[in-house]
Amino acid sequence: MKRMKRFPLVFLVSLMAASLTYSGGFQLNEHGARAMAQAGAFAARAYDPSAIYFNPAGLAFQTQSSAYAGATLIIPATSFYGPYQHNSNEQTDLVKNVFTPINIYFSYPMADGLTAAIGVNNPYGLGTEWNVDWAGRFLTTKVDLKTFFISPTLSYRITEDFSVGAGVNFVTGSVLLERAINTGFGDPRVSIDMNATGWGFNAGALFKIAPGFSVGASYRSPVKVDATGKATFTPGYGVLPNGDAASSIELPATALIGVAYKPFEELELEADYQFVGWSSYNELVLEFKANNSKSVAPKNYKDSYIIRFGGEYALNDDWRIRAGYFYDRSPVRSEYMEPMLPDADRDGYNIGFGYLFSPHFSIDIAYLYLDFRDRKVENTIPEISFDGTYKTLVHLLAVNFGYTL
Repeated sequence: MKRMKRFPLVFLVSLMAASLTYSGGFQLNEHGARAMAQAGAFAARAYDPSAIYFNPAGLAFQTQSSAYAGATLIIPATSFYGPYQHNSNEQTDLVKNVFTPINIYFSYPMADGLTAAIGVNNPYGLGTEWNVDWAGRFLTTKVDLKTFFISPTLSYRITEDFSVGAGVNFVTGSVLLERAINTGFGDPRVSIDMNATGWGFNAGALFKIAPGFSVGASYRSPVKVDATGKATFTPGYGVLPNGDAASSIELPATALIGVAYKPFEELELEADYQFVGWSSYNELVLEFKANNSKSVAPKNYKDSYIIRFGGEYALNDDWRIRAGYFYDRSPVRSEYMEPMLPDADRDGYNIGFGYLFSPHFSIDIAYLYLDFRDRKVENTIPEISFDGTYKTLVHLLAVNFGYTL
């Protein structure tokens, strides 16, 4: 019986790791194939309606009504070697899954220099799934996270060379978490299904300093997301807190600054720096209403950044070829690393092209090879205690269609 009485507290503390689904590895920055093909280095140009995400000030330089919509096919693959605590170096592979975040944008010039727009995209998402009987089943077996940012935006061109933009972000989403519980008497499973909402804003400025030379900057505010839902235990022993559950988290602020240069008519180059304020995520509280229990788990994320380089070359009036590279620094400290999110520093190699079917219709296609650097973690905190080596790579293919009046 003593074990039974201690179990709810032990369970609550260990379950907190589930909220790693909101960390850097689940932040998506691919929100338009034209920008993606250039490694996301787009803040100083923001030529198409995806400017809503990259830099809303760019909308004011777009003089025609337009729509831009597409999706990204994401295919991750992860292998874990360990756990070292079991004197094991056994390879376990992530269950194969495919994810398809979307992006939809509309822009409309309302008056000279003033443009209104709205966009829908998924800045946080994806998931992981491991076999239900694997060695890390008490940490995680499945995560499925979806978020939708709905962003009405206005942009105004103050002068011929300078514009500003701002918008509101309404956030809605859901998360499903599954894992086994180490009770010592049957190892029941838990499934937590929650829905969440929150609000934030975005703003930006773009300055065309000289012909062929521009600077852009944008900011997306943190978003406090409040989530509620239910926890279901199978089998549902009496001491397990079945029923209502609640949590909250602050998604980080992000800032972009970019410099674009056009050395000659056919070629454009850009370099961007993206800051992500993950240090705001230092702990997480989860509440179970059935027994009014609460636990706080340390996360202690560090601020991270992404360095981006990209370019576009016009072969003729109809064809554009693009390429880029970025380096993305992980916010997860080694001692807090666990298989809910196999995160690591990563290198992104991007290529793509654009084709203009007519003055009104276009297509953009981009491919990204995302190579996570092998990550060996040791001395993970007692709540995790799951040391080993993670190897991850991801293939991403994006397609967007554009229509301009």
